[in-house]
Amino acid sequence: MSEGLLTGRLLVAAPTLRDPNFERTVVLVLEHGAEGALGVVLNRPTDTDLYAALPRWERFAADPSVVFEGGPVAPSAAICLGRTAAPGGAEPDGWHPLFAGLATIDLERDPEELVQPVHDIRVFAGYAGWGADQLEGEVAAGAWYVLDALPGDALSPEPDDLWRTVLRRQRGRLAMVANFPADPVMN
Repeated sequence: MSEGLLTGRLLVAAPTLRDPNFERTVVLVLEHGAEGALGVVLNRPTDTDLYAALPRWERFAADPSVVFEGGPVAPSAAICLGRTAAPGGAEPDGWHPLFAGLATIDLERDPEELVQPVHDIRVFAGYAGWGADQLEGEVAAGAWYVLDALPGDALSPEPDDLWRTVLRRQRGRLAMVANFPADPVMN
């Protein structure tokens, strides 16, 4: 796979992926290169209120305003995704554009000092990470469907339904995977 090819795309766990860290997850790939890949799980909200964790950012929170479990790597690290009302222009400090007005935001910054107007943020504790060629091997083995992301996926107000939602909008047989039972034995 070409370097950067997966950046900005979704990894949707195949029903056969039974790793508890990734079962029925949707991962947004933030970086993909020769040394590996990094992304955040978009559909694992926690019970931790964002206000309790980062009070000065809470007013910018997308619904639900909780911290999300971004993945099993470095769970004490935080990654923030946010949307701007004015995409484009110069890249200010603390604001790193991804696509369609979505960016990673430096949480150490004062939200009032960001040049771009920020709204609809989501904070992820931890991230998903893969070493060189590891993700490519998992994709080749059929563990992940690589799909295009829509602008609203990263900040979906219904994260618990995101796995099915993303699969349902696909064409052909892949859309039918959305109806795959959580436990096929119980079918």
